Amino acid sequence: MPAVYERVVAVRAVREASARPQLAATPHAFAQITQRPNRPFLLIPRVSSERRTYVPMGFFPGGIVVSDACLAIEDATLYEFGILTSRMHMDWLRTVGGRLESRYRYSKDIVYNSFVFPTVTGEQREELGGLAQQILDARARRPDDTLADLYDPNVMPAGLAAAHRAVDLHVDRLYRGQPYADSGERVAHLRDLREGLAVLTQ
Repeated sequence: MPAVYERVVAVRAVREASARPQLAATPHAFAQITQRPNRPFLLIPRVSSERRTYVPMGFFPGGIVVSDACLAIEDATLYEFGILTSRMHMDWLRTVGGRLESRYRYSKDIVYNSFVFPTVTGEQREELGGLAQQILDARARRPDDTLADLYDPNVMPAGLAAAHRAVDLHVDRLYRGQPYADSGERVAHLRDLREGLAVLTQ
């Protein structure tokens, strides 16, 4: 296949002159593999409607390739799903995340890596995982609805909304015993936690 051969030769030449010349030894292979093919993962869309209270996230089995329109967390548990789909994390996304026009834009560096997870016990992880499972169960009871349908704020099923509220309340309590007055108070608390971590690492 002459055209393929010519392309591989061209890739080798580019890699030999690059900052990673060792990659020239395998010019036919991807230089960076960001997803292992047989690992299950939690999928997070990079862009989501600003009308939604929650960014729809979901679990997928191995063997599915994630496009560049999404992010994937390999081997994520129900605990991570519960934290990331909580109002606490959504408030953080709305505050620090980017925008595509007016839609939320999720990124691993600005949103995920800057977010402070709570310190929890094994029992607390299990409890949150059980509550997070109820979100998935509520979705499963509406097999004909897409995630876009389920997370439309005008028609979100009552059972799904209730499951999310239970996760929200539990996650809030993982951060502190006193309820938060509003989204601004949640974000302010997260900023305080980040500043505390920064002091500890200096």
